[in-house]
Order: sequence, then C-alpha cells, then structure tokens
Amino acid sequence: MAGLTTYTEKPETTGVFPPFQSEHYPSQLVWLTISFVLLYVLMSKIALPRIAGILAERSRLIGDDLAAAEKLKEQSDAARTAYEKALADARTRAQGIASSTREQQARAAEAANKLLEAQLNERLTAAEQSIAASRAAAMGHVRAIASDTAAAIVERLIGKTPDENELAAALGDGSSKVG
Repeated sequence: MAGLTTYTEKPETTGVFPPFQSEHYPSQLVWLTISFVLLYVLMSKIALPRIAGILAERSRLIGDDLAAAEKLKEQSDAARTAYEKALADARTRAQGIASSTREQQARAAEAANKLLEAQLNERLTAAEQSIAASRAAAMGHVRAIASDTAAAIVERLIGKTPDENELAAALGDGSSKVG
C-alpha cells in the first residue's frame, strides 16, 4: 500500500489554525465563490420570484378588498342621502297638512308601531326561548362529556377502564353509591 498515509502518522503542526494558513486561501476563496454563486442563483431564480408572487397576490387582494369597500361605502352614502332627502320631503309635506290630518296619521302610526312592537316582542320571546332550549340541551351534554373525558384520562393513566359507579361517584353524582 504505497502512497497511503496511516492515521498513526502525525502531521507537522505549526501552531496556526489551518483556515488561517495562507496556503489554504485560494481553495477557500474558490469555495466561497462557488457557494455565493449557487446561493445567488437559487435566491434569484427560485426564492425571490416566489416571494414576489406572494406579495403581488396579497397586494392585489388588498386592492380588490379596498375597491369593494369603497364601492359599498358609496352605495351606503347614496342610500343615506336618499333617506335624508325622503325624510326632508316628508317633513315638508307634514307641515302642510292640516292638524286634523296630523292627528289621524299619528293614530295610524301609533297603531303600526304597536303592531311592530308586538311582532318584535313575539320574535324576541321566541328567540329567548330558543336560546334557553339550546343552552339547556348543551348543559345536558356537559355531564356526559365530562364522564367520557374522565374515563379516557383514567384509562390512559392506569390502563384500565373505570367502573361506571366509580366514575359517577368521582364526578359527584349523588345517585350512585360505591360499594
């Protein structure tokens, strides 16, 4: 095996850290250049175009959202202006009507308001009942969820499924007695 060095031979040491030795500078500069060029090519051809595409897409989406918001704002401003104009016209007409007509319209408006209030109260009562029923149904499931969760935790911790009576007693169920 001529020409092979063995690991038992000690290289000649000069006491200087090898990368700082001047005979290693050219190879280090070559590898630095190769690494920099590869990194530059990867960044310019792959990473930066992807990032630019993402930023452009985000910018487009933000622009679209802003345009849609501006359009909706214009529509709401137009509706508000129409509402204010209609309100001003109604005030002008109301001042021109005789007092007897005002009283009649006030009574009709009051009746309509009472009807609307009654309808709204009915809807509010129905919504409150629905919410109460949903809450009661959800609270009815809490005990079953707690029981299943506790059983899973105990089984995970000790490797054995707990007895239903023990589980009920641990959850504070007064109807079951542990014997």
